[in-house]
Amino acid sequence: MTVTRFAPSPTGFLHVGNLRTALFNYLIAQKMGGSFILRLDDTDPERSKEEYANGIKEDLTWLGLNWDRTEKQSARLARYEEAADELRASGRLYECFETPVELDLKRKKQLNMGKPPVYDRSALKLSDAEKDELRKTRQGHWRFKLDQERINWKDGILGDLSIDAASVSDPVLIRGDGQFLYTLASVCDDVDYGITHVVRGSDHVTNTATQIQIIQALGGTVPTFAHHSLLTGPGGEALSKRIGSLAIRDMRAQGIEPMAFLTHMAHLGSSKPLELATSMDQLIEGFDLSNFGSAPTKYDIEDLKTLTQKVLAVQPLSAVADDLTNIGVPSDIQAQFWEVARENIATRADLAGWWDLISKGAAPLIDDADADFVAQAKALLPATPWDETSWKTWTAAVKDATGRKGRDLFMPLRKALTGQAHGPDMSKLMPLLQNVKL
Repeated sequence: MTVTRFAPSPTGFLHVGNLRTALFNYLIAQKMGGSFILRLDDTDPERSKEEYANGIKEDLTWLGLNWDRTEKQSARLARYEEAADELRASGRLYECFETPVELDLKRKKQLNMGKPPVYDRSALKLSDAEKDELRKTRQGHWRFKLDQERINWKDGILGDLSIDAASVSDPVLIRGDGQFLYTLASVCDDVDYGITHVVRGSDHVTNTATQIQIIQALGGTVPTFAHHSLLTGPGGEALSKRIGSLAIRDMRAQGIEPMAFLTHMAHLGSSKPLELATSMDQLIEGFDLSNFGSAPTKYDIEDLKTLTQKVLAVQPLSAVADDLTNIGVPSDIQAQFWEVARENIATRADLAGWWDLISKGAAPLIDDADADFVAQAKALLPATPWDETSWKTWTAAVKDATGRKGRDLFMPLRKALTGQAHGPDMSKLMPLLQNVKL
């Protein structure tokens, strides 16, 4: 069975970068009738917070990315120790004692000599007596001993990849303070949970190479890996908070719709045109990793705003009825109100502005050059209650009386009634107006 996972670290809230990873893994599991696991990588006790874990779950639920089960790495420390003992016994995990400063000096020396900054494995030459002496003054960390050969795999997006393990430092799996690092914990989980597909950012390609060897050393089956492109700002710049908040909860607060998010993330970096999906089933059916490329992908929140407008424009009344009730729209005119407002809002928050206009009225917007014209028009207003013929009747009468036509006729009248130069079809809006201040 296909098993995928999304493995956020609960040290912050969900953002657009890791949402894309979550969505890809979710869609693969759903398309293949498999299982989708939410795994919280919470082995860092100082930075991992329950607040962030709950926030991640809340955001995923809001988006409709429902997981089949939750796993927490903090509950599996004994299993990681067991895996570490297995690697020690096979000679693949060895203790090192260099400090960060010493390692930095080694890297600088190698670079100055024109060599790649790869760990020199000097710890393997230490005698037991030398190790005992070092332990008196410092804590040892543990590295995985890579087989220095080429590591090959077929990536689901990038195609055939090959990395020479001799060009990569033996990865640290356990810190000096005993904390298990991501690489060991993640590999151990993937083996134990039977993960079949892993999709993540292209910045993990080198990690994947080393993890393949660790998986094999633990007797596991190597999953199918795929590495999607990284996101940049709209101008190709590095993605950062300078282009606005990247947190899903913040954009949610701005009124971005879930299907706008999902559509955007499911198309970014692919060869498919950005077209609004109307359901999760449509996204699942159309998802194919082969459509994605390796080039950095531009992310622009303006695309999300445009998609949100499109999402709202096609929503049935039932999807917004609670919103309308909350702002005070009576149930008997909600259908009319929604028909008027649906294509004239950027987010649901804009509904309140249209209801204020309808229920409370707006100060007339009258240009000096139109003052006499509007005064004439006011005298010709049909008696209330207005219906869908009232706008046509009124404008025809004003045209006959003043000789104005086209934009010179309609725009001053719209601005006088609504205080705005743009908006819904006036023949539909006019019957709803309850407090005209003209």
